[in-house]
Amino acid sequence: MLLIPSWGRDLFGLLFPNLCNACGASLFLGEKLICTKCLFDLPLTDYHLYQKNKVMKQLWGRVPLNAAMALLYFRKGAKAQRLIHSLKYNGKTDVGILLGSMIGERIKLNSIYSDIDFIVPVPLHHQKLRSRGYNQSSFIAEGIAQTINIPFKEEILIRTISTESQTRKNRFSRYENMKAVFKAPETDQITGKHILLVDDVITTGATLEACANALLVQGALKVSIAALAFAE
Repeated sequence: MLLIPSWGRDLFGLLFPNLCNACGASLFLGEKLICTKCLFDLPLTDYHLYQKNKVMKQLWGRVPLNAAMALLYFRKGAKAQRLIHSLKYNGKTDVGILLGSMIGERIKLNSIYSDIDFIVPVPLHHQKLRSRGYNQSSFIAEGIAQTINIPFKEEILIRTISTESQTRKNRFSRYENMKAVFKAPETDQITGKHILLVDDVITTGATLEACANALLVQGALKVSIAALAFAE
């Protein structure tokens, strides 16, 4: 095995710095993707422990869910937003897998998630997928799947319409914008199954509501939700 001298590693680090995806500081030896300080400072929720949490309440009366949780609180300009930006727009798909594994470790602590049959990421429209090159939610789902040893399936949900941006819409407009956007093809893979639906950020919940309803219409027994972050 070729051994690289310490001066070589130092030079490589200067030319190609390994930076924290949350704060931009250089990572120390043994740190990966997120520095130790930022990991300690992440705005973690404890929503995985309680069924009556803010994510679940956001969707009460809109879609019958088994459970819902988010790993982080989302605040503009804060660490969670920077991590999600790295994942979505900078090609840092490993960040999605890492944070997905953190979600997986947490949902293993609550038996309400114990009978999940498979994991489904919220899909992108094929035009958006082609322009971005990947679906960020698929990497979150992959991290969860690796941790809880449950398969994830990208073909279960299809986004049939490329909707305009939701960021400037109010809650009702977002709901109207998402109607009939998602379709679950008729398949016996769905019937009678407990499906974990995965997304990056929950704001009004309109996207997840539309996805969950599409799965339930096709016979899913239960739908649970896990997301990276929840915007209060």
